[in-house]
Amino acid sequence: MSDTENQPASGLDRILTLELARVAERAAVSAARLRGHGDEMAADQAAVDAMRRELNRLPIDGTVVIGEGERDEAPMLYIGENVGTKQGPKVDIALDPLEGTTICAKNLPNSLAVIALAPEGDLLNAPDSYMDKIAIGPGYKEGTIDLDAPIADNIAAVAKEKGVKVNEVTACVLDRPRHARLIEEIRATGAAIRLIGDGDVAGIIHTTDPDETGIDIYAGIGGAPEGVLAAAALRCIGGQMETRLVITRDEQVERAHRMGIEDVKKKYTLEEMAGPDVLFAATGVTDGNFLQGVRFGRTNITTHTVVMRSSTGTVRYIKAQHTDLEKFHLD
Repeated sequence: MSDTENQPASGLDRILTLELARVAERAAVSAARLRGHGDEMAADQAAVDAMRRELNRLPIDGTVVIGEGERDEAPMLYIGENVGTKQGPKVDIALDPLEGTTICAKNLPNSLAVIALAPEGDLLNAPDSYMDKIAIGPGYKEGTIDLDAPIADNIAAVAKEKGVKVNEVTACVLDRPRHARLIEEIRATGAAIRLIGDGDVAGIIHTTDPDETGIDIYAGIGGAPEGVLAAAALRCIGGQMETRLVITRDEQVERAHRMGIEDVKKKYTLEEMAGPDVLFAATGVTDGNFLQGVRFGRTNITTHTVVMRSSTGTVRYIKAQHTDLEKFHLD
């Protein structure tokens, strides 16, 4: 993105792109201090505290639409919480201060601090429920995947468009009992499976660079908030995604209605989940396929962050060395 390009019509200041990277960095460093310690709650709380502190320094009038839970469930960064200095544009924020809490606690790959920001009304305000998802990266013709089609048909379509045999396609699936049938159906096609324990935001993003990650398609049921965050990333990088909320209880239906979702069986496209001008940032907490984890040196801290903007199609990787360690201490 050049210094002379025009500002997108939404009015989001492009300086927010780098500010959002800083927010993700602070959360990642705080969580990384506790990686491998086996305490998921402590690591998550550290990330939440750091992310909220940095968000409240941004020149925005922000509302958390995807957060740590509803107000009665989460003391900070709850859905509906206002953040920022209130001296800037009205924006919606989706966040997961520590995506993959178990991963961080066990010091396993692909734990991230994740945040997305868009003009008010441009991020799906999804309830904290499950969501059925299917996603691929860029380079495929529109309509290659269909959430309502058998997984075998989706894998065959990806193989055809990629110009490879089905047994050369790899699908990423969360390793959960609920996916036993899905896994069986994928293996019946001859395709390979990459099972992941947690972190389906990273799993979906991995489809955007199969040469590096080895993952061509993501499928299965995960969290709805993670689905919106992944959609924000795909809006920036490119790709296709279809989703549907998995809502089975009356109280879930009522919660969805309170959040403005009338049809709980609606199938969402990528464009319906995230608008045309989305900012997205993720910082590695633990080492992963596309981001390195935080490194603690004797005199510095190193972070690895990806920051993207959909309106400009810009994807930046920032490897930052921080020598002022005081800025990572609690105020």
